[in-house]
Amino acid sequence: MNINGHHHISMITKDAKRNNAFYTNVLGLRRVNMTVNQDSPNMYHLFFGDRTGSPGTELTFFEIPNAGQTHKGTNSISRIGLFVPTVESLDYWKERFTRFGVAFHAEVTEYANKAALHFRDHEMLEMVLLVVPKNTVLPAHWEAWEKSDVPKEHRILGMASVELKVRNPKATVEVLHELFGYEVVEQKGSQTIIQTEAGGVFSELVLIEEDGPAEKPGRGSVHHVAIRVENVAQLKHFDELLKARGVTTSNVVDRHYFESVYFRDANNILFELATDEPGFTIAGDIETLGEKLHLPPKFEHRREEIEAMLTPLD
Repeated sequence: MNINGHHHISMITKDAKRNNAFYTNVLGLRRVNMTVNQDSPNMYHLFFGDRTGSPGTELTFFEIPNAGQTHKGTNSISRIGLFVPTVESLDYWKERFTRFGVAFHAEVTEYANKAALHFRDHEMLEMVLLVVPKNTVLPAHWEAWEKSDVPKEHRILGMASVELKVRNPKATVEVLHELFGYEVVEQKGSQTIIQTEAGGVFSELVLIEEDGPAEKPGRGSVHHVAIRVENVAQLKHFDELLKARGVTTSNVVDRHYFESVYFRDANNILFELATDEPGFTIAGDIETLGEKLHLPPKFEHRREEIEAMLTPLD
């Protein structure tokens, strides 16, 4: 029952049109799915990633037009890492960010023992580009999107370290270790880095101990982080383990593109377990993924109503 890495990470945006422009035009990712929030189908749910939206490459956004400002605080998912190929890639991205007016740190620094370039998106979401460690083999299922205007040698590859600010890091480490096999690979001061053996750096979480008020989410905040599980059988197994430990779960939820179980840890961080299959190719031909609004079958009969509530993106 290996955890092979991150599956996706989901955020809140106030404006789907601006969000779409940033993640496609600036970051050069592919919009692999344009669908709706299945709990509130009057709102967009956008997915960006590699050619097919492979597990471990997906950045997803729920559009909430009335979302207010995020008030930063603890007990939150506070930073998203994205892998790029080389240190030279960071120089390319500094120039690209300058050209597009993106806020970024002028100097390359180090984060989680990797060369790093910190930046923010247009809604102040904290992100960092990280260089893939030497001799690290990329997940075999990641597929480069050849139509990106970012040169191949500098493209964003997929998800890297995900940062959590929490009051009690031991509580988060405990549940992730006992149920999913995460291990502490470094502990230094207020920072604890954990990974799974199978996932390595592609499963890495950086826990920062921080006291104080909890974050009040809004635009540019992270809603949840999803962990890869191979199939429904494994998903049900972990659901049973969580419940046996006294953790309340969502039970298995069919999200059409994958199946999921949601739970919160003792620091109120929302985690999702999500299956690799069936993936976004269920939405249609690979060459046209994300070009048109795709609705899960349970919403198809409401297409006309739903489309009337959404602002066209492009």
